[in-house]
Amino acid sequence: MKYVAGLDGGGTKTKVVIADESGRMIETFTSGPINYNGQDDRVVESSIEEIVVRIGAVCGSLEHCVHICLGAAGISAAGVTERLTEAIRHAGYCGGLTLVGDHETALYGALNQPHGIILISGTGSICYGRNEQGASHRTGGYGHLIDDEGSGYSIGKQLLAALVQASDGRIPPTAISDRIYEKLQLSKGSLKEVIGFVYDQNRTKKDVAALAPVLSEACAIGDAAAMGISQRSADALFELIVPVAEYLDLQKGSLALAGSVLLDNTFIQTALRERLAERYPELSCALPKHDAAWGAMMMAWHHKSKGTE
Repeated sequence: MKYVAGLDGGGTKTKVVIADESGRMIETFTSGPINYNGQDDRVVESSIEEIVVRIGAVCGSLEHCVHICLGAAGISAAGVTERLTEAIRHAGYCGGLTLVGDHETALYGALNQPHGIILISGTGSICYGRNEQGASHRTGGYGHLIDDEGSGYSIGKQLLAALVQASDGRIPPTAISDRIYEKLQLSKGSLKEVIGFVYDQNRTKKDVAALAPVLSEACAIGDAAAMGISQRSADALFELIVPVAEYLDLQKGSLALAGSVLLDNTFIQTALRERLAERYPELSCALPKHDAAWGAMMMAWHHKSKGTE
């Protein structure tokens, strides 16, 4: 029996899906991070070794795993592909190997096919598409300092901005303020504590993105500032889709909406769907069928079935 494995490599964990030669999933597990851009080399290499050893155990031997596909964020950075390949080979795996961006595996998993469009809005935001002719196009995903509009980070930043603007009178009072204080467990009305949170040297973009659920809460009671953030976020995400749909001629194709912002915030998702229906009435819009690890497994199985082991 031959097997394939798909890996979704993130900054905090890696999900692995193993399937047999018929495409039937036989095992799934999670391990440590494998992102060289955000982790110590030894942590990444330890995670890879643990993953490879477990794949070998599940398959009976590493020789029985004929193809591994790894989808990871930041894989386009200089030298990352080479370092990941070297680490996987050093761990003892000699079979077929495909390394791609996690947006590619997310597309395959979400639509259960290699072509279409996926829009992802989590901590960051990115849109990626591929047509049946093999052409691909990507928009966004260039990081929170210069991009990631419509993302959890962008929303968190706008929520904090609304709090300070309401505090000094630039906008009317907003329900966002009390909810931010509660979320951060800070004294209500203590703007200095909020500023301390924002400019803490240990603060990360994920800390700011973690505030995004506050938007849904404030939108639920019709807060004007929150509704404005929701609409701006939907507009920004719509702008990511347009170039991909147009460049790849996928106006009548399939689009998957993924990531915590789109899956958890019904206000943003509804506003986005309305804009899409107006501009692209024949574009099918749905939630993901499977995750990126499943997509990586399907890509590995595809390579195996094509004989590119």
